[in-house]
Amino acid sequence: MAALKSLIESRRFETAIMFLIVLNAITLGLETSETMRARFGGLMRIVDGAILSIFVAELAARALVYRHRFFHDPWRVFDLVVVGIALVPATGGLSVLRALRILRVLRLISIVPSLRRVVTGFIAALPGMGSIMLLLALMFYVFAVMATNLYGASFPDRFGTLGDSLYTLFQVMTLEGWSDGVVRPIMEIYPSAWLFFIPFIIATSFTALNLFIGVIVSAMEEEHDAQETAERQEIQDDQAAILTELRALRAEIGELRAGKAQ
Repeated sequence: MAALKSLIESRRFETAIMFLIVLNAITLGLETSETMRARFGGLMRIVDGAILSIFVAELAARALVYRHRFFHDPWRVFDLVVVGIALVPATGGLSVLRALRILRVLRLISIVPSLRRVVTGFIAALPGMGSIMLLLALMFYVFAVMATNLYGASFPDRFGTLGDSLYTLFQVMTLEGWSDGVVRPIMEIYPSAWLFFIPFIIATSFTALNLFIGVIVSAMEEEHDAQETAERQEIQDDQAAILTELRALRAEIGELRAGKAQ
């Protein structure tokens, strides 16, 4: 069991799994080409099945080593779900699951530490992002009601209903054709329309979206600091264990010397 644990936790083993994930991603991408399927379809299915078998064996080995602690790590649970989806027969009504095989590529997140830190930081930022999304939704609703009342009669295709206004304002927020496609035609009838759209862009594109970035960066910095603290604590614990063993060894040597002296 100890040998199996050292194997699955070794850097070479993780590198090999990473290589297989990338190889599997390439084969799944090639399967989208009719030409490649016609020429190498059988080979790609064999490679896909072999890689899936290795993934199953890997997870079985981890479950055997960690036993009930296997489910204590959310990343191992994530790997289990991703691989489990690929094991569901993709036939009949479940044929849509065949497209979900590409989710196996996401296992790179659980293998690469830097990707894990990014995802963990993003998840930690979700509560703060929720407050910003609520604020953004309120601004969208207020501006959409105003736009419908102001411009709905003259531009029913863009502001005729509340839903149309929300969609148009979302386009404006993304800055995709907002000037020539939306604002300038409106300003031909309502010259002061820029007084409505410029504050909206500043409040959403430049302010709220930057708040998103700030919250995510702050959460990632906190995650990085927490990991560094944990690593330092682990090093200190190892040093303390080594010092304890050295003291015990010195005591044994002292006892042996005392015994010889007698």
